[in-house]
Amino acid sequence: MNFNTPQGKRRIFIIVSAIDVLVSGIVLLIYFGFLPVDLSGLGIPHNVIGWIAGAWFLSALAVLVYQLTRTDVIE
Repeated sequence: MNFNTPQGKRRIFIIVSAIDVLVSGIVLLIYFGFLPVDLSGLGIPHNVIGWIAGAWFLSALAVLVYQLTRTDVIE
C-alpha cells in the first residue's frame, strides 16, 4: 500500500485516530473508576487527568468521524 496517495494518508489517519480513541477511552474508564488502576502515584491531580483524557478523546473522535464521513476521495 502506498501511503503517499490521498487514500493511503486517509487510511493512516483512520488507523491512528481509532487507536487514539481506544487509548483515551481506556484512560477515561480509569478516571471514572471503571478500571481498578490507582492514578494517585503519578503526582498529577485527578481532575487534570480527566480534562486531558476528555479533550484527547473528543479530538481523536472528531478526526475519526471526519475521516470516515469524508466523501471527496476518489477511489
